[in-house]
Amino acid sequence: MARQERALRTRRAVIEAAASVFAERGYAAATIAEILERAGVTKGALYFHFDSKQALARGVIDSQITADFWSPRELKLQEFVDLGMTLAYRIPREVLLQAGIRLSADLQGRQLFGSAWPAWVKVLTEQLAEAKERGEALPHLVPEETAEFFLGAWNGIQAVSEANAQWTDLNYRISVLYKHILPAIATPASLIRLDIAPDRGMRVIEGMLERTDEDVLASSKA
Repeated sequence: MARQERALRTRRAVIEAAASVFAERGYAAATIAEILERAGVTKGALYFHFDSKQALARGVIDSQITADFWSPRELKLQEFVDLGMTLAYRIPREVLLQAGIRLSADLQGRQLFGSAWPAWVKVLTEQLAEAKERGEALPHLVPEETAEFFLGAWNGIQAVSEANAQWTDLNYRISVLYKHILPAIATPASLIRLDIAPDRGMRVIEGMLERTDEDVLASSKA
């Protein structure tokens, strides 16, 4: 068990180091030597987990697709909102997400290591499909089509935010995106219940962290 935990820590250190280098330099300019230096691991330890720079890039992309961007809500459309708003809050703070954005937008590189976009489309499609089944979305909604449209708009907005304000206004910009798109897909009864305030992502993350702290405290008392 201790050996397994060390292996997981090493893998995580390598992923985080690779993400920081990819975010700063892009895939082509990144070097294994710099990733090793930042990770503080041996070449053998790195290659035990990733046999190439291409595999490292794929690992960084895969690591950002997790379910911890939102919590289950009464409305599935609120989960759809929470996903985008928590991403907007976390991107300026998390180099792993910044690296995923840069790698996914690399036209040449993604032929080697793929992109995060198909996975995000899948998550969004599932959320929208369930929202439609529950009667939260309008009958004309085509989940995958809307998911692809939303992701394209989301990526464009985050690119503009990065260029103009280094993502400091991303929460507001994504809130505006939801303000424009939701009336076209949500039923009136669902629409009036959705929270799309610019600080929504921050509040969701803080709530998740509080629950995590409570769970840790409860387990320590057990």
